[in-house]
Amino acid sequence: MDEVLVEQSDGVLRLILNRPEALNALNPPLLTKLTAAIRKASDDRGVGVIVLSGAGRAFSAGVDLKLLKSMTFEAGRLGGAFDGEAAEAARAIRRCAKPVIAKVHGACFTGALELTLHCDFIFTTADAKFGDTHAKWGLRPTWGMSQNLARAIGVRRARELSFTARSFSGADAARWGLANEALADKPALDAHVAARAGEIAAGSRGAISAYKKLYMLHEENRPLEEALATEVELDFPEIDDTRERLEGFGR
Repeated sequence: MDEVLVEQSDGVLRLILNRPEALNALNPPLLTKLTAAIRKASDDRGVGVIVLSGAGRAFSAGVDLKLLKSMTFEAGRLGGAFDGEAAEAARAIRRCAKPVIAKVHGACFTGALELTLHCDFIFTTADAKFGDTHAKWGLRPTWGMSQNLARAIGVRRARELSFTARSFSGADAARWGLANEALADKPALDAHVAARAGEIAAGSRGAISAYKKLYMLHEENRPLEEALATEVELDFPEIDDTRERLEGFGR
């Protein structure tokens, strides 16, 4: 079975985590295939947006705990191939020239939550379950949880969730700003994400790629005047459809 299914139509690339019998628990082969698919899509002008989801009943239960039982740990680190492949997957998502949407239903725990926090958007269902369980299992984060969760919801709430390892709902995630929106159920989520992905895919590939880089500039926390000057100075030769789009105005 392919650990990641790839589907593409109308400028939308759908990457589906495909270990449904294990609630799409993460392992190195899955992470390797996910990284390769995202990097390939980043250079594909036929792709306007990527949607990351999970097959079956959940987005992902997080790191495969059955696999962890056979591993040796040092100071709470996963280490080895696991950490290496996860770091590459996170980097590929973060640096992808195309927007990456995480479409979350069912469960999204720990390592899976870390990966979604590298995505551009998170859409979910109100009853989805999220959580950071590193402390529950005697692990420390190395895939970005301590930095990205605090950026998403504020450091005080992030500390509470990480220290207690308690779960929270998709409705909570949307209310706190971790998710863009929590939909009523899976069909509503599917329809909403399809609509948003279609809107993005209809836009200028080059202009949206430029926006991704510019929002990364924002995340560097530069002084405002310096950031504004850099926004003007940067060039984006990948924007090559301006004339074509303007000539189509009003048709």
